[in-house]
Amino acid sequence: MIFLKLFRESFLFAFDALRQNKLRTLLSLLGVTIGIFTIIAVFSAVDTLRNNLQESVNKLGSNSIYIQKWPWIGGEDFPWWKYIQRPVPNLRDFAELQRRSQTAYGISYEISVDGRTVKYGSNTIQGVSIWAASQDHDKTWNFDFSSGRYFTDMESKTGAPVAVIGADVADNLFPNGDALGKRIKIMGRYVNIIGVYTKEGDDILGISDDKVIQIPLNFARNLIDVQNDKYGPQIVVKGKEGLTDVEVESELRGLMRSIHRLGPQKEDDFSLNKTTILSNQLDTLFNVVNIAGLIIGSFSILVGGFGIANIMFVSVKERTPIIGIQKSLGAKNYFILLQFLIEAIVLCLLGGVIGLGFVYLGTLAVKAVAGMKIVLDMKNIIVGLSTSVIIGIISGIVPAYFASRLDPVEAIRSN
Repeated sequence: MIFLKLFRESFLFAFDALRQNKLRTLLSLLGVTIGIFTIIAVFSAVDTLRNNLQESVNKLGSNSIYIQKWPWIGGEDFPWWKYIQRPVPNLRDFAELQRRSQTAYGISYEISVDGRTVKYGSNTIQGVSIWAASQDHDKTWNFDFSSGRYFTDMESKTGAPVAVIGADVADNLFPNGDALGKRIKIMGRYVNIIGVYTKEGDDILGISDDKVIQIPLNFARNLIDVQNDKYGPQIVVKGKEGLTDVEVESELRGLMRSIHRLGPQKEDDFSLNKTTILSNQLDTLFNVVNIAGLIIGSFSILVGGFGIANIMFVSVKERTPIIGIQKSLGAKNYFILLQFLIEAIVLCLLGGVIGLGFVYLGTLAVKAVAGMKIVLDMKNIIVGLSTSVIIGIISGIVPAYFASRLDPVEAIRSN
């Protein structure tokens, strides 16, 4: 109860200081406000990017392994001259893995033909990617349908002229929303539309089904060489439930080396890429950005902390007679110390709340302008408020201690 009264009194003193010395107090709070704004804005931006990354990884299949010619890890010493000589994954590799793998839940052979223009009547859409994939693509990739369905096993085996289209393709070619059952011409052949993917929008990795037309692999084999390097052939494997990525990767490496007849001393002539590689690389980048934001914000908070300390010293000087009267009436040293310490914390919290308010307004502005949802979660809010409290304690402890040690007689006479 005493603490609540003390907190209330300190809050009123802080509010009174703000009211009587508006410009001085606001200028001092500015450093804390800018610092909290910088730190929480950076944290929120990184959290948003990390969430978008996770959504992208989920589309790729969080536990899927991509057998490809090129590794996903780059850098200054990237030996491209070695990787360019590798063979691309081919249909023989695909067939052998299907026959011999014991850990795979789904194995899919996939290619992509990019930059195509597709028409229906007078409607046209450019920059469409034609994806050709085997039947297990629906096991190795995560997607949803707004209408229609995926290929049946028979349609995939026989190479039926059917297609599933992305939301942007459907919206541009069929603005009336009736795409199912229509026939469109791709690569010189007509296909029947049997499904439409749910609209996804762009993400951090640029992965989206929105401008995609997917056809069965065996249908594409009648049109193009699906083993050509320019189409980026890849084999995607998703492990069975309960198996770790390490177990699946170990089996795949052994099988691919056996299929390619590689001796014990020879290096792999293929890459086993996992989404965790992308996650780890970008997490490292995000951590650097977090640290940079923390350092920049800390400088602003440091300046603001000095400003708050200056206000508290001035407050102690102005209220020295009051302190003397309080101590002469029996106020303990800790009471005076807590009074000024709480006042400093309240001032810093005010600056922190203003900074968080600006971050919140910024998230609304970004959402309105760019249509991107910025993450401002409770964790970041707690970090902002906790940082404000810590700065308040650090800034106010010396002035508060000085006030608590004043001699009551000398304090009263100072008036």
